[in-house]
Amino acid sequence: MTLHATEPNAASSTAAVSATDAVLDPEETMSRDQIEALQLGRLQHTVAYAYDRVPLYKRKFDDAGIHPTDLRELSDLGNFPFTTKEDLRQEYPFGMFAVPQSEVARVHASSGTTGRPTVVGYTKKDLADWAKLVARCLRASGVRPGMKVHNAYGYGLFTGGLGAHAGAEALGCTVIPMSGGQTERQIQLIQDFEPDVILATPTYLLTIADAMAHMGIDPTSTSLKYAVLGAEPWTQEMRHELEVAMNIKACDIYGLSEVMGPGVAGECVETQDGSHIWEDHFRPEIIDPFNPAPGKENVLGDGEHGELVFTSLTKEALPIIRYRTKDLTRLLPGTARPGHRRMGRITGRSDDMIILRGVNLFPSQIEEIALRIPELSPHFQLELTRPEGQRMDQLTVKIERRDNVTTEQSTTAARVLREQIKIHVGSSCTVAVVDPGSLERSNGKLRRIYDMRPKG
Repeated sequence: MTLHATEPNAASSTAAVSATDAVLDPEETMSRDQIEALQLGRLQHTVAYAYDRVPLYKRKFDDAGIHPTDLRELSDLGNFPFTTKEDLRQEYPFGMFAVPQSEVARVHASSGTTGRPTVVGYTKKDLADWAKLVARCLRASGVRPGMKVHNAYGYGLFTGGLGAHAGAEALGCTVIPMSGGQTERQIQLIQDFEPDVILATPTYLLTIADAMAHMGIDPTSTSLKYAVLGAEPWTQEMRHELEVAMNIKACDIYGLSEVMGPGVAGECVETQDGSHIWEDHFRPEIIDPFNPAPGKENVLGDGEHGELVFTSLTKEALPIIRYRTKDLTRLLPGTARPGHRRMGRITGRSDDMIILRGVNLFPSQIEEIALRIPELSPHFQLELTRPEGQRMDQLTVKIERRDNVTTEQSTTAARVLREQIKIHVGSSCTVAVVDPGSLERSNGKLRRIYDMRPKG
């Protein structure tokens, strides 16, 4: 789950909640030196634990000629082999588990839409830690005990719904377990139950706001004050769009199933400057995604842009060593939580990158540019085609105009967007401005890229 903004935004008139009116976990107030000392001890334990209990890690470490005792300082982690999604798929279903089945309290899994599902497990302690970290994220984002929380993340094998639910309960909130979809029902419950907080993907909250407006409901008139959003990369421009449309404060929550689920990192409402990673439970690294050979010399420094890699420090059922997330970002110094580093804005995923005539392009770049053009809405799709008889791929950006925008204004906006993409991305494309409501809406995670090129 992802932000991913680097600049504070004061678009909403809702007053920010200060950290001073919340009781923080002791680990949140640790200094950087204290965090790193804690990390080293936990990392040494985790690497040895994984080697002794998970056959995959014993094989990988032995093949790499490295042993847990070789980890003497934090930088030594860079010499250990990576774990990938393919490793988890090959060990399907339970080969990655480090505890007997009788100690696994819950199992989650990916959808498996792009291959064999990845399966993750949790002991009772893992579930308690997970709930604590989600609660920490929610509290950082302005949520307080006693608030009503409308949870529009999907429940089931996806980690979002149940992970967010447990964290909100652990914080002492009243949870409304709506799950995803049924947008009109979502709106009815928001009106009837008057929640303070909504948990959703950013594109689905946009769907809810648009549906409210089409039903004649002013989205700024609801009881909602805070939104904690994740599971998708989103831009500062999308944050501004949502905060103005709904008169809320919108903060990010980040996570992924293979590392834990939501709650790996969270954004603080008083700064809104990117998600702080809870480094008492996870050790992050940044690597060059296009030259990812193991070796500490290939780990990039703070501030350098690359692929985010995570090692768990406290997980029992499924310890994960140097997991390649495919998320592209950078590590920055902590602000509201100085001991914990922040994630910069996630620019995309290395496996979602479009290479168009030699230029790398991500959907978030299009979103960032389009939302600076007042006539254009946040609803867009990217279509990749290769016309018959041609060797070059073509990109078409289909994007909805806003209400009350004329045909002439749409034509001008299309030209501006096309020019701005050429200037800032470096690739030519076609822009088609379409009528409001004509593109698919999000019911959770939104599909942005439609690859219509011939296969093979």
